[in-house]
Amino acid sequence: MQCLGGEYVVSEETTPGQREWRPQIYRKCTDTAWLFLFFLFWTGLMFIMGYSVVAGAAGRLLFGYDSYGNICGKKNSPVEGAPLSGLDMTLKKHMFFMNSCNPEIKDMRLGSTTLCVASCPEEELSTLEEVQLFADTNGSFLCVYNLNSFDYTQSPNADSLCPRLPVPPSKSFPLFNRCIPQTPECYSLFASVLINDVDTLHQILSGIMSGRDTILGLCILALALSLAMMFTFRFITTLLVHIIISLVILGLLFVCGVLWWLYYDYTIDPSIELDTERENMKCVLGFAIVSTIITAILLVLIFVLRKRIKLTIELFQVTNRAISSSPFLLFQPMWTFAILIFFWVLWVAVLLSLGTSGSAQVIEGGQVEFSPLLGIQYMWWYHLIGLIWTSEFILACQQMTVAGVVVSWYFNRNKNDPSDHPILSSLSILLCYHQGTVVKGSFFITLVRIPRVILTYIHDTLKDKQHSACSRGAFRCCCCCFSYLARHLHHLNQNAYTTTAINGTDFCTSTKDLLKILSKNSNHFTSVNCFGDFVIFLGKVLVVYFTVFGGLMAFNYNRTLQVWAIPLLLVAFFACLVAHSFLSVFETVMDALFLCFTVDLETNDGSSEKPYFMDQEFLSFVRKINKPNNAGAQRDKDSLRNEEGTELQPIVIGTHQTFVPRK
Repeated sequence: MQCLGGEYVVSEETTPGQREWRPQIYRKCTDTAWLFLFFLFWTGLMFIMGYSVVAGAAGRLLFGYDSYGNICGKKNSPVEGAPLSGLDMTLKKHMFFMNSCNPEIKDMRLGSTTLCVASCPEEELSTLEEVQLFADTNGSFLCVYNLNSFDYTQSPNADSLCPRLPVPPSKSFPLFNRCIPQTPECYSLFASVLINDVDTLHQILSGIMSGRDTILGLCILALALSLAMMFTFRFITTLLVHIIISLVILGLLFVCGVLWWLYYDYTIDPSIELDTERENMKCVLGFAIVSTIITAILLVLIFVLRKRIKLTIELFQVTNRAISSSPFLLFQPMWTFAILIFFWVLWVAVLLSLGTSGSAQVIEGGQVEFSPLLGIQYMWWYHLIGLIWTSEFILACQQMTVAGVVVSWYFNRNKNDPSDHPILSSLSILLCYHQGTVVKGSFFITLVRIPRVILTYIHDTLKDKQHSACSRGAFRCCCCCFSYLARHLHHLNQNAYTTTAINGTDFCTSTKDLLKILSKNSNHFTSVNCFGDFVIFLGKVLVVYFTVFGGLMAFNYNRTLQVWAIPLLLVAFFACLVAHSFLSVFETVMDALFLCFTVDLETNDGSSEKPYFMDQEFLSFVRKINKPNNAGAQRDKDSLRNEEGTELQPIVIGTHQTFVPRK
C-alpha cells in the first residue's frame, strides 16, 4: 500500500504546473481522510457484530422456543425464577402451540402457551387418553413439562396444563420447526393470526421456505438468462438487436395479458376465503398494473428511438473491441456479486442476532419473556447505514476497476499490444491510491438513500392511521425524488471514477473537471449513449419479465398454502440484481469510452504534434456521431443571416467559434 502521501508517476512526462487533463501521467493518493473515516465506521460495525454474538440469540428465531425460555433442539441454561427453564431440549426440536385452533393475541404476541416436543401429532387427538397414548408411543409430550404422562387423565388441572381438545393434526414448518395445524378451519384461524396480525417476518419466511425449491429454480433461470444476454451483447449484430427488441415487445404484451387473466381468474374463484388468497389476488393486481404502465412507456420509447438502431450497433461493436482486450472483464461482476452475497449473509446474521438480543423476564405462571436491550434500535440504524454504504462501496470498486481497464487500454498508443493483467493492474491502483475516492462517492449515494428509507419507515408506521390523500401523495413524491436523485448521482459518480482513473485526482476535483468537459461536448455523444443504455435496459427487462412470468406460473399452482407475493418480489429483485450486475459492465465500458473520446478530442487535434489516441475505426465512428450535430450546426448558421443578407462566418480559435459578418 502506497497510500497516505505516496505518489506515482505513470509515464516519464513531467507534471504540468497548471492542472489539466493528463491521461495516465501522474497519480497520488486521493481522499485519504474519507478512507480513515470509513475505517472508523467499520470499527463501529465490528463492535456491533461482536455485541450481537455475545448478547444475541438467533437460535430462538430459527429453532423456536417455548413459553419458559427454552430453545427447542438445544441444551438450555436456567433462568432465575422460572422453574421449567434450563431444560435439555436436544431431542425436542419442534415448537408446539397448545391452542393452535383458537389463538389469542396479547401485546402483539401469540397468547397460546408453546412447548418443545419431539414430534408434531399427525393425526387428530380427541381425548386426553389419545394424548397420553401419543406421548407413550412417540415420546412427544404435549402437556406442560411438570405433568407426567400417566397423570394426563388423572390430574384435576389437566384442562389447563394440556392442549385444548381436540388437538388438530399438524405438520412441522420447514426450517423453523413450528407445528402448523393442517385442518382447513384451524389453519385458517392460525394463519390469519400468525401471518397477518402477529409476525411479518414469519409471513415473509413462510412464503420463502414453502416455495424454496421454486425460488431456487427461478434464481438459476435468472442467472442463465443474464449470462445469455451478456454473451448476446458481446457478439451483437443488427439482427440480434431486432430480435431482442421483438422479444421485449412480445414478452411485455404476453406477460401483461397473463397477469390480467390471472387476476380475472382469481376474482371469479368462489373459494377465496383465507387472507393468503386475498393477498395473492392483490399481488397479481399490483403486478398487472405496474406491468401495464411499464409496457406502455417502453413501447413509446422503442417507437421514438427506433431510428438510432444502426448507430447503436456500431457503438456496441466499439465497446466490444475494448472488452476484447480484456475478456475476463465480463466476469468481473461475478466476483462483485459473490462479495456482496457474503456481506449480505453476514449482515442478515448480525441483524437476526440483534433482533433476538434481550433480557429474560419472568412473568405470571413462571413463563419467560424477552425484552429488547437498551440501545438496540440505534444499533439497528447504524447497521442499516453500514449495509447501504458498504454495498455501494463494493459496487463503486467494480465501476472504478472497469473504468481503469478501459482508460489504460484507450490511452495506449499501440492498442494491439495491451498491458499484461489489466484487471489486476487497475485493481491494484484502486487499492493503493483511490479507495478514499470510492468511499466518498459511495457515501453521497448513501446520503441520498437514507432519507428515502426514513420516509418509508414513517409511512409504514403511520399507514394504519387516517391520512389525507395529499399527505400520502407527498410521501410518494419525496420517495420518487430521492430515487431519481440517487439514479443520476450513480451516473455522475461513475463518470467521476473514470475521471479519477484518467487524471488521478480526488473526487470533487474529478467531478468539477467532468462537468466542465461534458458541458462543452454533451451534445456529441449523449443521444447515442442514451439509446445504448436503453438497449441494455431492455435486456434487463427481458430477463426480469421472463423470470417473473416463470414464477407466476409456478406459484399459481399452490394458491392457498402460501403468500407468494413476497417470494415473487424476491425473485424479481434477484433477477433485476443479477441482470444489472452482468450487463452493467457494458454500461460502464460505454460511459468510460465516451468520456475517453471527449478527453481525447479536448486535449488533441489529430496533428503530428498532438495525435489522437483513437485509431481510424474509432475516429470514423465519432465522425458518424457528429454528422447530425454538424447538420444542426449548418442549420443554425443559415439562421444567423440578417435581413440584408449578411451571413455570420465562424472563425475557429482553439475549441471556440467567433462569428464575423460577411456580405
